[in-house]
Amino acid sequence: MKKIITAAAAALAAVALAACGGGGQANNSPSSNAAAEGGMIAIITPALENPFFKAEADAAKAEAEKLGYTTSVASHEDDPNKQSELIDAAINNKAKAIILDNAGADASVGPIKKAAEANIPVFLIDREINENGIAKAQIVANNAQGAAAVAEEFVAALPSGGKYIELTGKESDTNAGVRSEAFASVISQYPELVQAAKETANWSQDEAFQKVETLLQRDRDIQGIIAGNDTMALGAVAAVEAAGLIDKIKIVGFDGSPDAVDAIKKGKLVATGLQPAVLISQMAVQQADSFIKTGKTGADEKQSIDCIVINSKNAANYTAFAMK
Repeated sequence: MKKIITAAAAALAAVALAACGGGGQANNSPSSNAAAEGGMIAIITPALENPFFKAEADAAKAEAEKLGYTTSVASHEDDPNKQSELIDAAINNKAKAIILDNAGADASVGPIKKAAEANIPVFLIDREINENGIAKAQIVANNAQGAAAVAEEFVAALPSGGKYIELTGKESDTNAGVRSEAFASVISQYPELVQAAKETANWSQDEAFQKVETLLQRDRDIQGIIAGNDTMALGAVAAVEAAGLIDKIKIVGFDGSPDAVDAIKKGKLVATGLQPAVLISQMAVQQADSFIKTGKTGADEKQSIDCIVINSKNAANYTAFAMK
């Protein structure tokens, strides 16, 4: 599948997509690896233990330092209170801009307003908020398009139908709802596929494992599992393997993580939807740089980047959250 990006992103798509730089660890103090004259850009994401968020942070850090800024990298751990503290710290440290993968579509509005009132522009990546005109940019993967494409792969892997389980993400995350609705928009067209359970696993691999383990103990006659992200999908894979059903149950995920692609190559996962996390992060930094220098981003606030389905046919072309 060919990746399509919005017109606003097209001029930036030539940027190298490999995550680079050494900023994987949470670090609240400005990095000394870049020239200081540009000022500091604060990068705040969910947990860096998740390879998706680490790829975001690494790519944003590398791009900012390439452009002459120092950086601080920190994680809010999906805790709105911690996010508020980190944004306050960025304000106190006189950050030139904040790159943020936020901790809630509603809970993040107030802290972002506070940054804007302090004349610190905020550039959102991966997750939108429920208000426009506060952040300078909201650059996200096209979750609806990507999830629908993954659901098509799921349906194709189950031509005879059967019972399936859906694992959903955090209810506070708009992406969780968007993906679930997109899954349903496709699967509902196939009455031979019957949803046996729909459980929230909160983006967690451990929680997904526990939920699937319990569900399979109740009913081993499950043919498929569709998960709202790869972390939950891999938890499902582990539970299905432990139950001795890996050859029977078809599993799909979403995000395009390295571990998920490895599972596809091993035949344990059918497909995942690649979110171009590296490109999105680089775009956010480039637009922050433009705004700092000119007062304009050169793009619309809302920007949507299409996803790519990764399966056994194209998995060999995968690099960290990008395709060759």
